Amino acid sequence: MAFTISDECISCGSCEAECPNEAISEGDDLFIIDASKCTECVGFFDTQQCLDVCPVEAPMADPDNEETEEELLAKFRALHPDKEPA
Repeated sequence: MAFTISDECISCGSCEAECPNEAISEGDDLFIIDASKCTECVGFFDTQQCLDVCPVEAPMADPDNEETEEELLAKFRALHPDKEPA
């Protein structure tokens, strides 16, 4: 399941630099996550880095973009064909 950012976002930007897929960008009122690039950090880390650094826990699972771990790993491989999953 890709992540999304809730209205709790304070636009601090701490999450943007932590995303290994460059899926996070600044929106009009808050930061947004591109679901097509979000792998929930599968392939890189054991935890979601955006959630780990967010001071208000705005990143959350997106119920509109449910994906299995296998699907997230396939997305990681498509986005990073030259990398091996961690």
